[in-house]
Amino acid sequence: MNLPTWVWLVTIGGFALMLAVDFYLVARDPRQPAFRECVRWVTFYVLLAVAFGIGVVLLAGPKFGGEFFAGWITEYSLSVDNLFVFLVIMSRFSVPNRFRQKVLMTGIVLAIGMRGVFIAVGAEAVTRFDWLFYIFGAFLVYTAWKFVTEKEEEADFSENLALRTVQRILPSTKAYHGAAMVVRIDGRRLVTPMLIVMVAIGTSDLLFALDSIPAVFGLTKEPYIVFTANVFALMGLRQLFFLVGGLLDRLVYLNKGLSFVLAFIGVKLVMEALHHDGVSWAPEVPIMVSLGVILGTLALTTVVSLLKSRSGRKKSEREEVAAVADQVSVDN
Repeated sequence: MNLPTWVWLVTIGGFALMLAVDFYLVARDPRQPAFRECVRWVTFYVLLAVAFGIGVVLLAGPKFGGEFFAGWITEYSLSVDNLFVFLVIMSRFSVPNRFRQKVLMTGIVLAIGMRGVFIAVGAEAVTRFDWLFYIFGAFLVYTAWKFVTEKEEEADFSENLALRTVQRILPSTKAYHGAAMVVRIDGRRLVTPMLIVMVAIGTSDLLFALDSIPAVFGLTKEPYIVFTANVFALMGLRQLFFLVGGLLDRLVYLNKGLSFVLAFIGVKLVMEALHHDGVSWAPEVPIMVSLGVILGTLALTTVVSLLKSRSGRKKSEREEVAAVADQVSVDN
């Protein structure tokens, strides 16, 4: 895709405008959004991404359109998995409900900026060093293995080096002071837990990018598609947090599905690198096959997860009824 500079500028300007509007809405009315409001916004962003993908199909062809949809769906799924960590961070630092939107919005802006840098560096690197695809592929397979083998308690948020450094160096208050990140008390300038939380969210996003950027480069080599797929996956993440927060525990097999998707993309990367290096038996996987595998895996994972959760709830209800009945019989 040989895109003129103005296409990049218009795209970035459009994303910046949407983020500015979203940020204004959060700053004007800090609160926990209602369920219907979240549904409307998430639906809007999803339809916007679908419309953009259809536009790519019409203007650039089905190959690039398929690459966008595969990249966006993969990144969106990884973003949903990241919400688990966001939820842990919010609980860990006891963030008041009315300020959670601001924290998430700031984290999203930081994530877009950091991923933009990663994508620019990665795009330049992969054009110069073809052997990077072997490293990307191996890294994705390793990440998939980690997803499968890590225990639930190990998946919880752990304070990274940047967060520990901020907590150690900067004097902070014990309590929140509204949405302020810095306050002056008795002549001393102190940071508040709000700043600490934003550092936690931002640095966590940075770590997530290490998984997601190689994954989308495994589906497309076009920097424009990599960038737009990432941004569209992050747009609406704030509303999605409140929308699916109560449903996250039901997606018990999400990590397993994502691990299969990452492993598939990793193997695909290695196979295609071998193919381009002249290895005759190594296949080149069509993008539509990749899209079908990704959609099928995530759909199956969601259905099986919901069925498992429903079965677990019914079992818990039966055990609770049996326990009450036993208690009644003992009392009598």
